[in-house]
Amino acid sequence: MQNVITDVEGLLVGQAQDDKVKTGVTVLTSDRPFTAAVHVMGGAPGTRETDLLAPDKTVQKVDALVLSGGSAFGLDAAGGVADALREEGRGFVAGPVRVPIVPSAILFDLVNGGDKDWTRNPYKALGREAYAARGTEVALGSHGAGTGAMTAGLKGGLGSASVRLPTGHVVAALVAVNALGTATVGAGRHFWAAPWEDGAEFGGLGLPASFPDPHHPVTKAELMGISKGNTTIGIIATDADIDQAQLTRLATAGHDGFARALVPSHTPADGDLIFGAATGAKPLSGEFDMLALCHAASVVMTRAIARGVHAATPAAGDPFPCWSEV
Repeated sequence: MQNVITDVEGLLVGQAQDDKVKTGVTVLTSDRPFTAAVHVMGGAPGTRETDLLAPDKTVQKVDALVLSGGSAFGLDAAGGVADALREEGRGFVAGPVRVPIVPSAILFDLVNGGDKDWTRNPYKALGREAYAARGTEVALGSHGAGTGAMTAGLKGGLGSASVRLPTGHVVAALVAVNALGTATVGAGRHFWAAPWEDGAEFGGLGLPASFPDPHHPVTKAELMGISKGNTTIGIIATDADIDQAQLTRLATAGHDGFARALVPSHTPADGDLIFGAATGAKPLSGEFDMLALCHAASVVMTRAIARGVHAATPAAGDPFPCWSEV
C-alpha cells in the first residue's frame, strides 16, 4: 500500500503539466474498461460525458477519467486521451469503429499567476502526454491537475489516500484541491481534516487550540476580491464488485470528505464533483460491506484533500504561499 489511488490493483495514473501556464492534467485509467459513476455537489461544474454515467444509461464502463485545469479550455484534455486510446484499439464498439469513453471534469485555474496567453489550447496535448505517462506512481502536490490549484490563502494541489478494509476491499481517493474556501483552520497550519489523519501524513499537528467563528469562513472572495477561480474535483475508487448505482452512492459518500476537509465546500462558486471507479475484482460478502465502503470513501477523501495541500510546492508568481512556507 502506497497510500494512493493505484493501491486499487489495476488502476493507473498519468500526469502532465505546463509550469509556465501553471496548469496540468491527471488521468486515471486501466488496461481494461472499468465501471464509472459521478456525483456533482457544486454549483459551477464543468464536465464532459458525465450524463453517460447515470445508472440508467447504456454505457456502464469507461476507458479513462480525466481531471484537468483550464476551466472550459481544459475539457480538450479528454480529447487527447481519447485519441491515444483509439490508436491502441480501445473503446466502446459502435459498428465498425471503437469510441473511447473518457468522462472528464475541470477546475478553474486561470487566475493563478501563470501565463495564459497561449496561441493554441494546450490541453489536448497535455491529455495525451498524461495518458502516456501512466503508471502506479502518483506524484502529489503541484502536479497534474493540481499544478495551479489554490485554496483561500494557501496553494492547493493534487492529493491521494487509500485504506484496506477488514473485508479485504481497498478504497482510495484522488483529488485536485482548488476550493473557494480553506483546507486549514483560519490562517493557521492545522488542517480541518486532522481528526481523520493517518499517522502524520499531512503534518501530524492535530487540532488547534481554538477555532474561528464558523459563520464567517475565509474565502478567495475575501482574499482576492473575486469569487471565481475554484472547484475541487476528485475520484473515489475501489476494487469491490459493485454496480453503477452502488458506485454512484460511493461517489456521493465521498462528498462528506469535501465537507470535512474544506470550509466552506459545495458553494455556488465551486463545481465540486466526484467520479466513482470500480474494477469489480472482489465481490461483496455481507450486507454491511457497502456501508463500510461508503464510510471509507468519505474518510480517504478527507485525508486526500489535506495531503494535496500539504504537498504543494512554490512557484514564481503564486498568489498564495504553500503550506510548507507558512
